[in-house]
Amino acid sequence: MPPFRLASFAPRSASAEPAAHGAAGSLGPARSLAEALPDLLVEARRIAASVAAGWHGRRRAGLGESFWQYRPYLPGEPVQAIDWRRSARGDDLHVREREWQAAHTVQIVLDLSGSMDWRSDLAPVSKATRALVLALALADLLARSGERVGAPGLMPPRADRAAAERLAEALARAPADPMAAAAGPVDPRAEVVAIGDFLDDPAAIETRLGVFVRDGARLHALRIFDPAEAVPPWTGAVVFRDPETGERFEGRRAEALVARWEDRWAAHGEALARLAVRHGWSLASHSTDRPAAEALLALHASLGGGRHGFARQGDGRR
Repeated sequence: MPPFRLASFAPRSASAEPAAHGAAGSLGPARSLAEALPDLLVEARRIAASVAAGWHGRRRAGLGESFWQYRPYLPGEPVQAIDWRRSARGDDLHVREREWQAAHTVQIVLDLSGSMDWRSDLAPVSKATRALVLALALADLLARSGERVGAPGLMPPRADRAAAERLAEALARAPADPMAAAAGPVDPRAEVVAIGDFLDDPAAIETRLGVFVRDGARLHALRIFDPAEAVPPWTGAVVFRDPETGERFEGRRAEALVARWEDRWAAHGEALARLAVRHGWSLASHSTDRPAAEALLALHASLGGGRHGFARQGDGRR
């Protein structure tokens, strides 16, 4: 079987070393990451704005001055907590809750390794481009709510309305793969968002991500995949090349590989799910042929969930 880190493919009649599609013109050899980031930042802001229109922040009850919601009075609560004006409108007693206003720290870890810089003809962008846009959009969205945003080893966390710009600048100066260079662990009170394709062996992923949360920080993993990785569309002779090792695999009939490929893809997804459950991480999956806003909403749901929330989305199998 070909390795999971699939980078490029082509019929046997094509070039012996077919060029990877790259990031839809954003991260390919013709343009550096630094050159691509301004355009990606514009796209990220557009997505963040569309999500923010129906988003109310990571709101929760707590100490603060801003009104959040009314809820029914519970037996045993102090009488002073009752909002008598609201309660006078009906037969039930209600409590006026305020929104928790303490800023939280969210650290963003991004995988830009070789396997991410690939897309099939089924997707409009590469995995790397989608991951970058989501990271910048998340930073912008969190900054709107006054959260402290950082990137381990690249950008110290702080509350800043220009968090997306700061992250873009940090990534432009970062090594080729920011996740590999990121330092950990982070503050145990922080939340860590890791975005990548997670195609390595689950044990290696466990070690790599565990560094950031071993002192108690909460991890949210967003798995990015190309639709062709989940359901191979190829027929005839194909050539696969691993972008990180250079290893090649040539197949005479792609159809003979599909069933085993899909089984292995499913097993890998299930292994990641077990890993997330074991450690209390949240896990969501996102296909690059789907709108980026869907993944941003999934991240929001994870960040706003319980301490050991687990969000599982589709793995792309149809």
